[in-house]
Formats: sequence, C-alpha cells, structure tokens
Amino acid sequence: MYRIREAIVVEGRYDKNALSQVVDTVILETSGFGIFKNDELMALLRRLAETRGIVVLTDSDGAGFLIRSRIRSCLPKAGVKHAYIPDIQGKERRKRAPGKEGLLGVEGMSPQVLLEALRRAGATFLGEGTAAAAQERPPITKADLFALGLSGGADASGRRAALLQRLDLPAHMSANALLPVLNALYDRESFLKEAAAWR
Repeated sequence: MYRIREAIVVEGRYDKNALSQVVDTVILETSGFGIFKNDELMALLRRLAETRGIVVLTDSDGAGFLIRSRIRSCLPKAGVKHAYIPDIQGKERRKRAPGKEGLLGVEGMSPQVLLEALRRAGATFLGEGTAAAAQERPPITKADLFALGLSGGADASGRRAALLQRLDLPAHMSANALLPVLNALYDRESFLKEAAAWR
C-alpha cells in the first residue's frame, strides 16, 4: 500500500474500490456527472486543492474528459494534478457489455497501471524522500469522533450535522466519510483544540 499526500478524485465507487486497494489517501467520488450539480462537493474539492492538492483520475472516455474539464474549470490550477490512464480496449468483469467507447475505466486498470498514472501526474508518494517526515503526524481517529459525540452516541448525527455546517462540508457525510476528510484538512491537535471550543 502506497501513501499519497494529495486527495484523489474518481468518478464512482468501483473506481474508488480499485484505487483503495493500491493507495492510502482520501478518495472522493464525483458520482459521475453528479459533480455538475453538487456545489458542496466542488467546494470541498477546492479546499482540498488549496490545502494538500488533488489528483483527478477519471476514465479515458468522453464522459471522463467532460468531468475532468468541469473540475479543471472550477478549481485553482496550482492545486490540481491530472492523472491519465491509457486507452485499453475491454470491459470490466462486473459489466455484461463494454462501455460505449469499448475502453476499460479506472476500475479495470491493474495496480501497476494506476500507480504509474499517479507517478506521471506528479503525485507525492510519502515515505519516498523527505516528504514523509513532513507528513508524519498523529491522525484524527474514530475514537476522537466518538469522544466528541460525533459518532456512535445519542444525537451523534445532529452534532455531526452542526459540525459539517460549521466547517462548510457536505451536509450528508457519515462519520466514516467525515474521518478521512478531517485528516486531509486538519492535524489532530488543531482539530481537537477547535472542537473543544465548539462544545
């Protein structure tokens, strides 16, 4: 498993599943063309682009390029890297027939192809060189969320909704979805200090 500094943006859950077998980082889904109507997600991507950077990794078909183009037009160029997979004919195992253009998507790529695409895009692989030392820090954990009343207790969803609103994050994030985003945006010490002030 390779740790990457940047968050990665993919089209859907099968892409996310394939990538999460290879890299350890925040992976967010656009829900296909859902990104065109989801201002909350775009705002979150903008924050991630500004704080740690993002890598856009969409399919190599026309739809993937439309989604990539939308993200490119809405986010600051400096914080966004673009990873491209090769055009490989075929179909994913779960599908009965190939896609419209007959190309494999991100979910159909081998781990080696995905890693090579990320390396070519300039993703920061932690543990390779000096970047690792700068990134080592204790993470925010599920236990922290529980202790703050944001998961697993009475009215945890209400407290979480208030936190999401306060932090300008998408309103319907579960505790499991919230955790990697918090770790992408905050270090544990500053988050716990800020959280103590909210109570």
